[in-house]
Amino acid sequence: MLTLLPSVRVFLAAGKTDMRKAFDGLAAIASNILRQEPTSGHLFVFCNGSRTRLKILCFDGSGFWLLHKRLEKGTFSWPAPPSLRERSVEMNASELSMLIAGLDLSSTRKRRWYSAASPNRAATESC
Repeated sequence: MLTLLPSVRVFLAAGKTDMRKAFDGLAAIASNILRQEPTSGHLFVFCNGSRTRLKILCFDGSGFWLLHKRLEKGTFSWPAPPSLRERSVEMNASELSMLIAGLDLSSTRKRRWYSAASPNRAATESC
């Protein structure tokens, strides 16, 4: 069970990622492709081509955490890259929880909702 604060920012690497990559390789993708600072405390989420494995990279202030999930049956509903140049998809903690639970977010509709959350929220305590 993964419990996240609502203030956590989550960045998905849309499309497939080589799951042989570990801390440094995934941090390089977060920096070079997703254009985010890997040590920011945000969550960076990666999925393999067959959509059966998921990795989440997070920095907690003293080091990186790497969470890895392998499905025994079924696949994750994973977004395709919005364009060839843009591979980053941002979502919130509740959307990540739904994705991990097996929900297809592309077939859901978000209702208009008030949120007082600041766009520059800190998430260093998220891991």
